[in-house]
Amino acid sequence: MAWLGPLLVAAMAGGIRFWRLGQPQALIFDETYYAKDAWALLHLGYEGTWPDRKITDPQILAHPQVIPLSDTGSFVAHPPTGKWVISVGEWLFGLDPVGWRFMTALLGTLSVLMLCRVGRRLFRSTFLGCLAGALMAVDGLHVVMSRTALLDLMVMFFALAAFGCLLVDRDRARARLAAALPTAADGRARPDADTGDHTALGPRPWRLAAGVLLGLAASTKWNGLYILAFFVVLTLLWDVGSRRVTGARHPYRAVLRRDLGPSLLSLVPTALLTYLLTWTGWFLSDDGWGRHWADGRGGTWSWIPAPLRSLWHYEYLVYQFNVGLHTPHKYQSNPWSWLVLGRPVLFAYDSAQPGRDGCGTASDCTRTVLALGTPFLWWSACCALLYLLFRWSLRRDWRAGAILCAVAAGYLPWFLYQDRTVFSFYAVVFVPYLCLAVAMMIGALVGPPDASRHRRIRGTMAAGALVLLIAWNFIYFWPLYTGTTIPIDSWHSRIWLDTWV
Repeated sequence: MAWLGPLLVAAMAGGIRFWRLGQPQALIFDETYYAKDAWALLHLGYEGTWPDRKITDPQILAHPQVIPLSDTGSFVAHPPTGKWVISVGEWLFGLDPVGWRFMTALLGTLSVLMLCRVGRRLFRSTFLGCLAGALMAVDGLHVVMSRTALLDLMVMFFALAAFGCLLVDRDRARARLAAALPTAADGRARPDADTGDHTALGPRPWRLAAGVLLGLAASTKWNGLYILAFFVVLTLLWDVGSRRVTGARHPYRAVLRRDLGPSLLSLVPTALLTYLLTWTGWFLSDDGWGRHWADGRGGTWSWIPAPLRSLWHYEYLVYQFNVGLHTPHKYQSNPWSWLVLGRPVLFAYDSAQPGRDGCGTASDCTRTVLALGTPFLWWSACCALLYLLFRWSLRRDWRAGAILCAVAAGYLPWFLYQDRTVFSFYAVVFVPYLCLAVAMMIGALVGPPDASRHRRIRGTMAAGALVLLIAWNFIYFWPLYTGTTIPIDSWHSRIWLDTWV
């Protein structure tokens, strides 16, 4: 069951995400940037120049297809990793909707499998791990982002993989400390100050793996840098807890002396090197935008190789662009509204006439792709986060602290940019941890193993009712997630809040 349950949940998630993946047969929302940049990376190694998107979109979707890509470098707002990932699907299937969406659908499916395994390790329960994965499998925002060639789901994937690696690292570090403890007369290990304060933990390859994955997250979108910072703090606090349990008199001092340096070296330089390696195509090119900016320029920093100085200049301009992005957009939203689904983003909307496009006999129909989380799941998650705050602050439950830290890493940094044009679908980065929070809350509803039979029955019924309600809610909103044609009256019945349109 350790793998069978997660694999079954992942198979269900894959069926949902790959079903009619090529629909809508169009470049929706910001696919018009990333699908084209991915194709350029595949053929040039850097982002080339496309004519105005209003001109190129019909040409790309036409038969015969026209691809008006120029080898002149283009200034782009995000690093290349996510677009390299998209390009794999385009290499397999061509520059069409299935091609540019294939890899996000695959990573979305694999992320469900990963979450099942992460939850199993976190909760020491296969059931709760599979429950967390199943909740994410039926989250509308995760489904839409898995079926759309945008970058945010890839940040989520790499960050979740890093979170899992750090969990494995935590378990192995604690096992090493436990193995170093002296044993009492009854054969049990006992806390020892010398062991807790002075034992070196040796090589930690899982932290190195986490560093690579966090570098990939940051080289997809820069909010991955905040996740790196939060996870560095999280893993150091785990080390403090490990040394305290093994009897350290001064756990913080022990971590500063024994763990801080290796931890930072495992995560930060590894992530930086990974980030730089993702720019290899740009470094090897002659025509990438700004590639030769530093050539022939001297100055204080002339000892740094010109390609690195050119990249630094490029990144500075990208930073200026991103923090200064204040162009109003109909579907932008403030981060305060994200958890309650205040303003989802309409990726695609099209009308269908009676008797055509699956409309049947209805007087008017519509096809919609709405980046909306499953409402009952997200509103349950708001309650679950409050429960986890209680568990962490008053019960010192490390599992609650880990989930809250991961949510904060993906969510809180956006409050620094409340004047910037931001969208609620950025929240897909912390969807896995919302699902872990709901799974932990459901586990508490069911009750501990030593609870009375009557208590367990009532808790199981309440937990089952919540899970069924979330599943029904996903099925009800399914047409809005997949561009399925429905009568306009049915569409209106699913717009529960005025702010959704």
